[in-house]
Amino acid sequence: APDAAGTRRRRDSGTSSLAESLWISSPSAAKSSIMVRGRDACWEHCVLVDATRQKVRCNYCHREFSGGVYRMKFHLAQIKNKDIVPCSEVPDDVRNLIHSILTTPRKQKAPKKLKIDHTANGPQHSSSSASGYNAKNAGSSGQHGSTCPSLLLPLPSPGAQPTANDAQKQKYDNADNKIALFFFHNSIPFSASKSIYYQAMIDAIADCGAGYKPPTYEGLRSTLLEKVKEEINENHRKLKDEWKDTGCTILSDNWSDGRSKSLLVLSVASPKGTQFLKLVDISSRADDAYYLFELLDSVIMEVGAENVVQVITDSATSYAYAAGLLLKKYPSLFWFPCASYSIEKMLEDISKLEWVSTTLEETRTIARFICSDGWILSLMKKLTGGRELVRPKVARFMTHFLTLRSIVNQEDDLKHFFSHADWLSSVHSRRPDALAIKSLLYLERFWKSAHEIIGMSEPLLKLLRLVDGDMPAMGYIYEGIERAKMAIKAFYKGCEEKYMSVLEIIERRWSTHCHSHLHAAAAFLNPSIFYDPSFKFDVNMRNGFHAAMWKMFPEENDRIELIKDQPVYIKAQGALGSKFAIMGRTLNSPGDWWATYGYEIPVLQRAAVRILSQPCSSYWFKWNWSAFENIYTKNHTRMELEKLNDLVFVHCNLRLQEISQSRGAKCRPVTYDEIDVSSEWPTESESSSLLLDDSWLDNLPFEC
Repeated sequence: APDAAGTRRRRDSGTSSLAESLWISSPSAAKSSIMVRGRDACWEHCVLVDATRQKVRCNYCHREFSGGVYRMKFHLAQIKNKDIVPCSEVPDDVRNLIHSILTTPRKQKAPKKLKIDHTANGPQHSSSSASGYNAKNAGSSGQHGSTCPSLLLPLPSPGAQPTANDAQKQKYDNADNKIALFFFHNSIPFSASKSIYYQAMIDAIADCGAGYKPPTYEGLRSTLLEKVKEEINENHRKLKDEWKDTGCTILSDNWSDGRSKSLLVLSVASPKGTQFLKLVDISSRADDAYYLFELLDSVIMEVGAENVVQVITDSATSYAYAAGLLLKKYPSLFWFPCASYSIEKMLEDISKLEWVSTTLEETRTIARFICSDGWILSLMKKLTGGRELVRPKVARFMTHFLTLRSIVNQEDDLKHFFSHADWLSSVHSRRPDALAIKSLLYLERFWKSAHEIIGMSEPLLKLLRLVDGDMPAMGYIYEGIERAKMAIKAFYKGCEEKYMSVLEIIERRWSTHCHSHLHAAAAFLNPSIFYDPSFKFDVNMRNGFHAAMWKMFPEENDRIELIKDQPVYIKAQGALGSKFAIMGRTLNSPGDWWATYGYEIPVLQRAAVRILSQPCSSYWFKWNWSAFENIYTKNHTRMELEKLNDLVFVHCNLRLQEISQSRGAKCRPVTYDEIDVSSEWPTESESSSLLLDDSWLDNLPFEC
C-alpha cells in the first residue's frame, strides 16, 4: 500500500516483497502455532514472543513472562505467585474468566472406548473450524514477536461454528462454501473477513431467516450509500457537542507523485478518534498559500472555530504561510507541523552521519541476504523462534533503525545460523555473498557501532512511538524531547564530544519545525510531570504556559480567573490535593485527571482539558493514495466525482471508526520508560484497500 506520508515518507521499493516472504516462507510453522494456541483460551489475551524460551507477552500491560501460558494465567487472574506481577490493565471480565479456569478442577479423561465412539460420530464443527484454525485466536495472537499497538486492542472476528448435528453441519459447510465462492469470484481480499462488520453482516442475515433478498446493485450504489453517509454525518454532529469541552485538531495530510499530481486529505481528531472530512485535488495549486488558507478556513468553519484548538499541517513554505493567515483570522488558534514527521527527520539526519550510514547500510545488506531467499529465511526463522528481522510497513528511516535493533537482539542466533548443520550442507553456504555476510557478523567493529546506534537512537524511537497516532499525546512531547536528550547524554556518560553532534540535530529540528508554546503548556499542566518529585523548575516551560494561556483567553475576566487558579494547581489545594487526585496523577490520563478533579478552578480546567486532549501527529494513518489518485486520473463529470467522493468518505470513516472501536474510548496514561518500540506501530496495522471500480457510475438512477 502507498505510504501515508506521500513522497516525504515513501518506503524502499523492495519492502513490499519482503512482507510477503516473511509470511509465505514458513506456513507450516504458522499453522502449527495457531493450532497450539487454539487449545487454551488464554491465548486470546497474550502473544508468544519467544517459542524456544516459552516467553509470552500480556496484551493489556505488555509485561513479558517466561514459562508459557500457565504462568500468564496467574498474571491475568491477578493472583500473586512467586515473581509474577498481577496485571493492572486486565478487564474485569477477562480476569474473572481466567480466574475461573484456574480454580475449576480439571475434568477426568474419558475412557478410550468412549473417545472412539465420539470420533465415530464425526466432528462437531463446520469445515472452517475442523482444520484447527480459529479466526478469533489467530486475530488476537498475530505473528510471532508482534502484538497489537499499545493503544489498540485486537479486532473481533468470527470464531468456530457452534456444535451441531450432521444435518446442521452440512448446512454450515454449505454456507462456508458459498461465502468462500463469493470471495474468490469477486477477488475480495481475505483480510475483509477480519472486518468488524463481517460477523455483524452474517448475524443480521441470519436474523432475517429464509427468503431474505440482499440489496441490489442499484440499491447499493444509490440509496444505501446515501443512507450510510448520512449516518456518518449524524455521528459527526454528535461529536461536535463533545468538541465544545475537549476541543479538536484539524489534520492536513498531503501527497504528491513527484510530478504533477498532488492530493490533500483533511480530517479532524479528538479523544473519540479521527473523522475523515474531505479529499481535495490540489495539483494545480499545491504551492498557492491563499488557496490552502481558504481550504483550511472552510474546514475550521465547518467544524466550528470555537472547537478547534490547533491545526497540524506540512512544514512546507506554502503551508506555513497559509497557517500565518489562519492565525491572523483566529488569534487563539495554534499551528505547528506534524511531530512524527519532525522526529523522523531527526532520525534521517542521524542516519547521514558517516559512521551511522556505514553501519545501517551493512544492516540492510544482512537483511536483504536473509530475506531474498525463502529457504534461508525459513531456516533463520526456525532458529529465532519466528522472530522478524525487517519491519517493512513502517516509515523508511524507522525501518533501518528497527531492523538494526532486531539484528542486535538476535546476534547469537545469526552467528549460530552460519554454523548450523543444515546451512553448512546447503549450496547457499558456498555463495560469495554468504561468505561476506558471515565475515561481517564476526566483525567486532560492526557490533560495536550497532550497539552504539541503538543506544543513541532508542530515546527518539520511544518518543516517535509515543506521538505516532491520533491518541492525545500533547502532554508528553515536551518532556519526551528533554528525556531523549538526557538519555543520550547518559548513554555517552557525559562525553560532550560524542553526543553533541546528535543533540545539535535534535535541537535544530525541534526548534525549527516543532517547538510550540502549546507543548510547554501541556507539560506544565500534566500532573504526572508537574507533581513528580524529580521535577525541576523549567523557565521555558513556565513561560510557554503563560504565553499559551494569554493566547487562548483574550477576555480580561478569564485572564483574571486564570491568575487566581494557578496557585491552587501549583500548591495542589482543594480537590487537586485529595487522596484520589494524588493517586490519579499517574493512573489517569492528564485530560481525564483534569476533567475529574479540576472542578474548583473551572477556567484553568477548561484550558487543561482542551490542551491535553490533542494529538501531535497527522501522518499516522495509511491513506490509500493510489486509489485516491485514480479518482482524478480519469475524466469524470461533476456528479460522478461527487459520488466517488461519497464512497471515499464512507470507506475512510468506517475504517477510522473500526480503529477507534477496537482501541476503546479510554485514554491511558503514558509511562515513558515502559514504551516498547518493538511492538506493532499504528502504521503497521492492516488496512483494507479501497478498490475503486468506477463502472458503477454508469447510468446512475435519476434520484442520485
